[in-house]
Amino acid sequence: MFKNREEAGELLAQELVAFRNDPDGILLALPRGGVAVAYQLSLALHLPLDVLITRKIGAPGNPEYALGAVSETGAVYWNQEALSGLSLTDRDLAAAVQVQQKEVARRVALYRQGRPFPSLKDRTVIIVDDGLATGATFFASVATVRQAHPRRIIGAIPVGPRSTIQEARTLVDQLVVLRVPEPFFAVGNFYRDFEQVEDREVLQYLNLAEEALISNS
Repeated sequence: MFKNREEAGELLAQELVAFRNDPDGILLALPRGGVAVAYQLSLALHLPLDVLITRKIGAPGNPEYALGAVSETGAVYWNQEALSGLSLTDRDLAAAVQVQQKEVARRVALYRQGRPFPSLKDRTVIIVDDGLATGATFFASVATVRQAHPRRIIGAIPVGPRSTIQEARTLVDQLVVLRVPEPFFAVGNFYRDFEQVEDREVLQYLNLAEEALISNS
């Protein structure tokens, strides 16, 4: 069990030390919880930190059950297994995507403050979250990064269930995972402190990471 997201980030940094000071390296955190984890990686590895805004598409009446996810560049991932058990029309799915696209747009405006999505071409991109459950947002994020032609994609994940981790490994060049517990119920079960990260904290982490990079350069 991790004390909090910051401790998970510190432990991940020990596993990713080979990427310290990588001139082509960049950390892309999945807001909001992933930003708290990635901030510690940014401090330890001296890598720039940015966000990759991806939103889970929940099932009607059960928003926590992920049918898929949509990213800020428009990439959509669908969990075909989840969809097969439901009788949803194309119109239903399009409406669900549209709802999340509104929240994605809100977060892009807030977190990026007018900055463009970072150039990832020929870079080492480390995608960071605070844990995987169904993996929908992570899979959509990988698809988004892949479209930007990076040199390699590294996944950095504190905890997740075996089946999701196995699928994630097939999508990235390297996956660093600290815990693969059995049984697995929810990501929050493996943190003593798993309080929601607020928007203002995301902005604070991004600003502090940038300041630390400047002072180290």
